[in-house]
Amino acid sequence: MLILGSRLINTSIMGLQTGTKLAVTKTPIIDPSNLMIVAYEVDGPLLSERPSFIRIADVRELSDIGMIIDSNDEFIGVKDVVAIQKIYDLGFKLLGLSVVDESKHKLGKVSDYTVDSSDFVIQQLNVARSVMRSLTETSLLVHRSQIIEINDTTITVRNTAKKLEPIKDAPKMAYLNPFRSSNTPQTDNAEI
Repeated sequence: MLILGSRLINTSIMGLQTGTKLAVTKTPIIDPSNLMIVAYEVDGPLLSERPSFIRIADVRELSDIGMIIDSNDEFIGVKDVVAIQKIYDLGFKLLGLSVVDESKHKLGKVSDYTVDSSDFVIQQLNVARSVMRSLTETSLLVHRSQIIEINDTTITVRNTAKKLEPIKDAPKMAYLNPFRSSNTPQTDNAEI
């Protein structure tokens, strides 16, 4: 199921062992190489270390009451998992990045994104237009397959609009309907 990324912020994290709310999600930790959410920074009174994270691999289920994990032991510190520490140290923030096309025309800024809840891979970017362009154009949805490059400040996407070339003196052809060419009606007694 596809979910807006903004809906996953301040989501409750529930413990299966105790059945209580253990923390809430704050900031997603996004791997810029594949646009996958690998963890969420979390906040709550029961956390033993700051900052603390919940790895997506430790989330059993995402339901209407929040993310469900086994217990409080699933929370990790920034130095507990090297791969998460490397991504966290990058400081990559997807929201607010400029989006440009291959011709370097600015399309807008990332205002939100859509996540596949089964694997937490970002599928689409919601791109908000500038104030002037938003008066005449709607916001854009950019699918992950259109992304060419991601760096610290911009996301470059493929041009999807094709420029149409004008038709030059198209030959005028008379089309003949093959079903109307004979004047004899067909009968239902055709042999098989």
